[in-house]
Amino acid sequence: MTSATWREGTPPPLPGPQGVAGWLRVIRRGVPAVLILLLGVLLILPLRGVERLFHGRRRPWTGPHVQIVCRLVLLCLGIGWRREGRPLRGSGAVVANHSSWLDILVLNAAMPVFFVSKAEVAGWPGINILTRVTDTHFVTRDPRLARAQAAEFAERIRAGHRLLFFPEGTSTDGRRVLPFKPTLFQGFLDANLPQGLAIQPVSACYVAPAGQDPRFYGWWAEMDLGPHLLTVLAAKRQGHVAVTLHPPIPVSGNDRKSLSAACYSAIAADFAALESLD
Repeated sequence: MTSATWREGTPPPLPGPQGVAGWLRVIRRGVPAVLILLLGVLLILPLRGVERLFHGRRRPWTGPHVQIVCRLVLLCLGIGWRREGRPLRGSGAVVANHSSWLDILVLNAAMPVFFVSKAEVAGWPGINILTRVTDTHFVTRDPRLARAQAAEFAERIRAGHRLLFFPEGTSTDGRRVLPFKPTLFQGFLDANLPQGLAIQPVSACYVAPAGQDPRFYGWWAEMDLGPHLLTVLAAKRQGHVAVTLHPPIPVSGNDRKSLSAACYSAIAADFAALESLD
């Protein structure tokens, strides 16, 4: 089974479905969600073929398609969500905090984005299908491939793709933001990128169902994906997530450290407010 990597603290137990009622909730939520995902995959393949004929590498149709699919899946799961702020206009990228496998659905529902992920995620069962269909940008931590990967990154930005990074480098318990890695912002400083490039910080703050551990939706440490997924599906009631699209930060006039610090400050402020409500 696949597990997360941040290991601070003791995760809450993952009881999974309890009794017949728990399994019925898993079926009631999970089956429609899977069917919508499968239908979304079947529709996106021919749509992407037609899209390529008229727009090349641009994704003016399939991005909104994935957004609609993810909103419908969240509806099936019963997880409420709301979005504040406006999506970035013009050339740029997105950075966000990382709490859970649910981020794939939540952040795609908020705005059309293309995730940047480590190459090993391409082999994760189930999730690998989502990443491939949503045109995830995979990177390999190999200095020998750095130049080629930088060129591909620049090409996608020029094509208008909103690439989304997780600067923490791992998922957490959903109650904090880990320090950002400034090295991940170096790619935004490439001279081959479009002028006027900006980075939009995005925060996703999860609120657990009433009576559950506040870290209910967080996926970290040695938590296996399967039990966590079943525990979420089997919950009697679901919580919600608030997604905030912060004002974009211009790349011009910044270096990787100042970009990292500015993005971190914008996202961390939301978590400070969340903590004050506990």
